[in-house]
Amino acid sequence: MLENTKLYIKESYDELKNKVTWPTWNELQESAIVVSIATIIITFIIFIMDISFENLMKLIYNFF
Repeated sequence: MLENTKLYIKESYDELKNKVTWPTWNELQESAIVVSIATIIITFIIFIMDISFENLMKLIYNFF
């Protein structure tokens, strides 16, 4: 079992070092910007939905 673990670690390291294509610094920055903008948009949409639902519930509770 120890040999299997050593082989797994060795092959994993080899794959990460030689077979994986790592993004460049510019690609990472562009991706971070896209994720940040998407997060802001989704946060704004959830905020609007929350306010709308809150107002709807207040309207319903005022009827009773």
